[in-house]
Amino acid sequence: MAQRNDSFDVKNLVEAIVLPLVENPQEVAVSERRKGSTVTVKLHVSQNDMGKVIGKQGRIAKSIRTVLKAYAAKEDMFVELDIE
Repeated sequence: MAQRNDSFDVKNLVEAIVLPLVENPQEVAVSERRKGSTVTVKLHVSQNDMGKVIGKQGRIAKSIRTVLKAYAAKEDMFVELDIE
């Protein structure tokens, strides 16, 4: 399967998942870095929203990573998510 080169996909997918969860959407920043077939996504949220994005015992963060992993498999990529 051909790799897609547009940056819309992963960055906007993370924003679409995270923005409804937080109280301060204006403080959400998503950046990505591509190296070969690996995409590293850095998600920055306000300190007050960190718990909402990570969830109890990391369940929400794990769910976000699962969705990204499913998307990445479809696109022949590997996605890493760093939450700051």
